[in-house]
Amino acid sequence: MALNVLLIPDAFKDSLSSAEVAQAMKKGILEVHPNAEIYHITASDGGEGFLESVINYLPDAEKVYCDTVDPLGRPHRAAYLIDAARKDAYIELARASGLELLKAEERNPMRTSTKGTGIQIAHAIEQGMNTIYLGIGGSATNDAATGIASALGFEFLDEIGNTLEPSGQALTLIDSVKKSNVADDISFYAINDVLNPLYGPEGAAFTYAKQKGASQTEIESLEEGLQNISRVMKNATGKDYAQLPGAGAAGGTAYGLKAFLGAQFISGVSFLLQLAKFKELIKSKSIDVILTGEGCIDSQTAYGKLVSGVALESRPLNVPVVAVCGKLNLNPEEVRSLGLLAADQLFRPDQPEGYSYTHASELITERTRELIKLI
Repeated sequence: MALNVLLIPDAFKDSLSSAEVAQAMKKGILEVHPNAEIYHITASDGGEGFLESVINYLPDAEKVYCDTVDPLGRPHRAAYLIDAARKDAYIELARASGLELLKAEERNPMRTSTKGTGIQIAHAIEQGMNTIYLGIGGSATNDAATGIASALGFEFLDEIGNTLEPSGQALTLIDSVKKSNVADDISFYAINDVLNPLYGPEGAAFTYAKQKGASQTEIESLEEGLQNISRVMKNATGKDYAQLPGAGAAGGTAYGLKAFLGAQFISGVSFLLQLAKFKELIKSKSIDVILTGEGCIDSQTAYGKLVSGVALESRPLNVPVVAVCGKLNLNPEEVRSLGLLAADQLFRPDQPEGYSYTHASELITERTRELIKLI
């Protein structure tokens, strides 16, 4: 009887796309089970690859391009999706505000903003869209969506009434906010890839700003700024969303979408698996095992990343899940607590530096071959 396998990998950042990961996994499975039936869901946790995932399952969606700006305000052209019949738009924040748009030496969340994504949203509204789904992973920013809001007509003022240009460093200077009504009739959904709060030890700045190019001093300044915008908005509205799980996603973008635009939060993995009819596929194809993976599995994985989401969605279906990753920073007990039967990493201590990046495809095939023998 043939083994039925479902592949749901994420991209391995700076190495392979999710499609390339899936192809390498497939090769490893077939080396052990030549007659295996292999199925593939193109998924995302809301970060890079969000649009490609969505368009696979919405045949009526159309790709639209608009002129916008990148995280540093330079001219940039980026795509998003519209479903004209439903008046829905799907926007991937990383397309205009993503870390991958910047060279390593350009990365600094003190200077970057989400304004480019806001310009895309404004463009979608001009096209008559009234529901905006935002996949908000992979950002280069820590501006709490002040860039998005400014593109939609919000103004952020300092204590003497000067308008501030949105950025991470501007957050500490905000004293008041002038609301815009341009998006009052629009429904917003933040497709989150993490569950971190806005600020604090597990908040946006302390958890993610370093990988976006911030120094320790800058991280502390960004933390102060996030606390400040939360305080300003709480004073203005009486509402405090700072500790809402997911508020810290994309440098506080989720918080800003909620505080400025009334967005609802949706788990990125749940959202896309539902689009892909995941549960129906598991039952109709009698799936025996699910193979997932991403660049790193660590303490942050449980905060809404793809691997964790796949394991969580699979648990009630009683289908074992195994994972391949570039680097595994959890012990076996922690791996099992994620809901995984097993996980293995590409990295080995005796490898030359960078080997797991340059040989990722063949290593994924090797690790998959060994994991699938456990089933």
